[in-house]
Amino acid sequence: MEWVTIVDPPPSTTFYAEYQNTGPGSTVDQRIKWADYRSSIPEADAGKFTVKDEQQGGWIRMYPLPGADMRRFVIGSARNLLHRSHQNSLFQRPLLSSSYRLLSSSPSADPSSSSSSTMAHPVALNNINPKVLECEYAVRGEIVTLAQKLQEEIKAKPESHPFEEILYCNIGNPQSLGQQPITFFREVLALCDHPAILDKSETQGLFSADSIERAWQILDQIPGRATGAYSHSQGVKGLRDAIAAGIEARDGFPADPNDIFLTDGASPAVHMMMQLLIRSEKDGILCPIPQYPLYSASIALHGGSLVPYYLDEATGWGLEVSELKKQLETARSKGITVRALVVINPGNPTGQLLAEENQKAIVEFCKQEGLVLLADEVYQENVYVPEKKFHSFKKVSRSMGYGEKDISLVSFQSVSKGYYGECGKRGGYMEVTGFGADVREQIYKVASVNLCSNISGQILASLVMSPPKVGDESYESYSAERDGILSSLARRAKTLEDAFNKLEGVKCNKAEGAMYLFPRIELPEKAIKAAEAAKKAPDAYYCQRLLTATGIVFVPGSGFGQVPGTWHFRCTILPQEEKIPSVVSRLTDFHKSFMDEFRGLV
Repeated sequence: MEWVTIVDPPPSTTFYAEYQNTGPGSTVDQRIKWADYRSSIPEADAGKFTVKDEQQGGWIRMYPLPGADMRRFVIGSARNLLHRSHQNSLFQRPLLSSSYRLLSSSPSADPSSSSSSTMAHPVALNNINPKVLECEYAVRGEIVTLAQKLQEEIKAKPESHPFEEILYCNIGNPQSLGQQPITFFREVLALCDHPAILDKSETQGLFSADSIERAWQILDQIPGRATGAYSHSQGVKGLRDAIAAGIEARDGFPADPNDIFLTDGASPAVHMMMQLLIRSEKDGILCPIPQYPLYSASIALHGGSLVPYYLDEATGWGLEVSELKKQLETARSKGITVRALVVINPGNPTGQLLAEENQKAIVEFCKQEGLVLLADEVYQENVYVPEKKFHSFKKVSRSMGYGEKDISLVSFQSVSKGYYGECGKRGGYMEVTGFGADVREQIYKVASVNLCSNISGQILASLVMSPPKVGDESYESYSAERDGILSSLARRAKTLEDAFNKLEGVKCNKAEGAMYLFPRIELPEKAIKAAEAAKKAPDAYYCQRLLTATGIVFVPGSGFGQVPGTWHFRCTILPQEEKIPSVVSRLTDFHKSFMDEFRGLV
């Protein structure tokens, strides 16, 4: 340690205190921080110390009286000294907030010494970014952590629990629960990743002709024909061309490949837009409640304010424009500048599909109020009711005659959902329209910081938006795989919906789309009090009890947001169809036992 002192050599019993900034919100009490000395002595012992302060290169000197225990520290004396030093401006550093780190000249107390058994870790909960502490992501929260622990216990000792496996109904991760990938997509990926086999004669017998042709087309668009190379920061131009063509075919309106930003799934695209729009906590984003926790987490991480609007459970999780206006006015009255509206269609966790007329009203609202419309459309292929169809907000806005100059719209798509379920490949994109060229440059700059998204995900995104067509060799097998997955999901959704509605105190709306059901549960008062005693939300308490009794993993509704005083849970429809009866029977037996217990019948 290099000493800053006018005493040479420095006495071994001298303490030094350094004034430094640490983060927002500190008080004088909170600023007493030090490396090795954590105990204080009684006030009566304070007379054993005298303190002499003087400025020398930004240090305060403290001298003990003879016989004083140098392994103890007088908190009150130090606080007074340091506060007085601050008031006297002994140290002229910019004050955001502050902390005092106390160092001892004794070698054993040198905080740089790795041998110090009492050295504080340089990173702790009280000095990390508070925005990280604020954000939460319930889909992989406490319940899932417990499930993983139980899974390890079952693996080590199969008879340790009254169930043989954990059924993860908590997250939209289809292939982890047995869904098979689309053959055509995987053939093209394999050929692109190992192009040397394209020239081998055996390849013709192992791969379809159209997958071989598509692989050649894609490789010709990738620099060096190498999927391990970086691409343009927005994604490979030829792949963006294919995606734009797919959007145009879907909507009937032109799409520009320069509006496409390929990302590692939709989540980074959401973060990118939050980073662009949020300047401070005075900037707000209108989000549905219930909502997918990505939005609340990303708003918290980027320092903004979530402005909630409540979906109407009584009308099948309807989105009322009157509710949007009410929440917008409330936020503005509090000094919040609302920048954007998030709409998830089909809904997550609620599973509703918006009617086209409803979408038109939402577009009109955003146009009139000057809001960016953030359209989460990652479940656009997951529609289970014949009387409704998915319409993109891009199509709706263009059909109303609104173009680039009328509304700012960002549409998100992902390869993780739909019938493809390629979560681990991390592919997705956002289509950005209605932004000026100068802002587009800034979006591109942010994308460039991450260099590019992964090439396999980019290829998959292009395949999802440009699958085999009638007449292609793979079309029939592709169609059979797609339709088989979607029809099975629809049957599973209906089976689980019916099962939930047969449970005492449970009501479940119809699953029109997406991959989830979000039933409401009325819990006995005794169960609510038991949850309070366990310091858990009532729906979290129910889900934890369900997990430990059955091995079924649901996510508490409190992790998604809900009308105060109501309780829900989210359940995916993704366990394979042959396992759904087991989920239903386990759940039914548990629920009856739980309700009887808290009615006092058992």
